[in-house]
Amino acid sequence: MNKSLLHTPEGVRDVYGEEYARKLFVEKKLHDTIHLYGYQDIQTPTFEFFDVYSKEIGTTPSSQLYKFFDKEGNTLALRPDFTPSCARCAAKYFMDETAPLRFTYSGSTFTNTSNLQGKLKEVTQMGAELMLEPSVEADAEMISLVVEALKNCGLTDLQITVGEVEYFKGICAQAGLNEEVELKLRDFISAKNYFGAQELLEEQRVRKDYAQVLLGLADLVKGTQDLESAKMQVDNERSLQAIERLEALYEVLKKYGTEKYVSFDLGLLNQYNYYTGVIFKGYTYGVGDAIVTGGRYDKLLSYFGKNAPAIGFVVVVDDVLEALSRQNKKPHTGLDGCLLFYTPDSYDAALKKANQLRLSGVSAELLPVSCKQDCRRADLRGRLRREAMLIHADGSCEQLKS
Repeated sequence: MNKSLLHTPEGVRDVYGEEYARKLFVEKKLHDTIHLYGYQDIQTPTFEFFDVYSKEIGTTPSSQLYKFFDKEGNTLALRPDFTPSCARCAAKYFMDETAPLRFTYSGSTFTNTSNLQGKLKEVTQMGAELMLEPSVEADAEMISLVVEALKNCGLTDLQITVGEVEYFKGICAQAGLNEEVELKLRDFISAKNYFGAQELLEEQRVRKDYAQVLLGLADLVKGTQDLESAKMQVDNERSLQAIERLEALYEVLKKYGTEKYVSFDLGLLNQYNYYTGVIFKGYTYGVGDAIVTGGRYDKLLSYFGKNAPAIGFVVVVDDVLEALSRQNKKPHTGLDGCLLFYTPDSYDAALKKANQLRLSGVSAELLPVSCKQDCRRADLRGRLRREAMLIHADGSCEQLKS
């Protein structure tokens, strides 16, 4: 046998037994909370035409996509994130709709990168999209939904960092930076590479006062009390309106009671260039990166023919599980049914018992008594915890110690 066939490719892994039970538990908790806010399930294809994730739309770089060809010669790509697919779907099936659309989804996403740094190439994501709703109330709903969903999973130490892309864009426009330079600068600031950002601004001969504001974005705002000082740093209408949006957002968050989980960071930007306004990331301790990303993308649907505003977020389920594990808050999924051991004489009685349990909604696994020791060893390797019983010929049950 070729033992290499037993291994998975780099960046993917198997999940089974109790670990997978915990994953399903977390997914259900997230899903239940999102449903409480009126979101309806949507399923989009695992792969799309390559153009759905093109550079013009502003999604994952082409070099990080899993690309392949169909028999007609079309270039296809495995989805790196759900938002462009949901936008395409909304434009296709709800072109004439004017009332807000609320979608929720879950599934695998795929990123073909060699710079893993402990990350997987295939991760499970769950998220929500609120379309045709431009208001600050929609922004607050999304952020508050994130807080409640994560709390429902068992995470209580949360921080949602909120930024505003338009503040950055307003300064860039005032400084005379073209779109290409703006995107490079965004990448530098997103990566906290301020030396690279400074060098770029010097190459473009940006005025010192504008350069200072751009380089100081990360330190400019940490809380609501700093929003007023951020206003004093700029004199263009676009950036000023961005701050006013954040101020209004905070007032709505207070009505939800979620404002204590929120801080502001005007240096918060994202690799996805389709974000246009409020942007946010969710953090908790035990995980080195954001477990939630989201924001407003008011121009994305127009690439698919429908001019409509939208905002959304995505939770990386795998990272939520890691955070719960490192915080010693692993979900308790409880016993998963029964193992019923039988002898040749007690098979009929065991089958009757199994059918009774199954009718009542309890999982029942029939096993020869000769497998008892093997099953106990398997349980130690991560199988689900189950109640074990030895069934006698007269139908009586003997509880076995785990």
